[in-house]
Amino acid sequence: MPAPMPIPQDAQKHSLLEDVQGFSIALITTAIGLTIIAQLGFITGQTAGLALVISYLTGYSFSWVFWLINIPFYALAWFRMGKEFTIKSAICVTILSILVAVIPDWMTFSHLDPLFGTIAFGILTGYGLLGTFRHKGSLGGLGVVALYAQDRFGIRAGVVQLCFDAVLFTVAFFLFEPSRVLYSLLGAVILNGVIAFNHRRDRYIAD
Repeated sequence: MPAPMPIPQDAQKHSLLEDVQGFSIALITTAIGLTIIAQLGFITGQTAGLALVISYLTGYSFSWVFWLINIPFYALAWFRMGKEFTIKSAICVTILSILVAVIPDWMTFSHLDPLFGTIAFGILTGYGLLGTFRHKGSLGGLGVVALYAQDRFGIRAGVVQLCFDAVLFTVAFFLFEPSRVLYSLLGAVILNGVIAFNHRRDRYIAD
């Protein structure tokens, strides 16, 4: 796969205000998507999917599991992606963990169709992840590895995440009901499709 195009030399950095509003929208969007998938009792891919699996199997809070398993990835982020990226990612992970814990108290569903909920999750979370990438951050974990692979080897972030998801969902088939995993797989495919089709550095102007 060809390496990503370089960012234009006249690219402008986002201001602090632009970063705050961009991350705010991305994190709220992602948190709503994760709330939907958790309400359905499904899983997803990437680090959040791993955290959901652990949460379902152990009964521990998803928010705490998600926050804790991201910690080791900050070392890679610091040395490979830089100080700014690492700090932004750590802040995003922390805020997302808090939002996922409190949103169920603010928003409930009397009826949530599994198919629609899965599709909505994939779209909302996919664009939420794009928002964090766009402002030089991530939601930690595999996102850090995927972005590094894209910048270093030219492999699209969505492709890296999809490979990890294939392993995760294979394991999930042995742990959960097949229909539950198939719905979850659809959401993950939509999410990764959104990222694969839209996360192109050569189409971005600001960095």
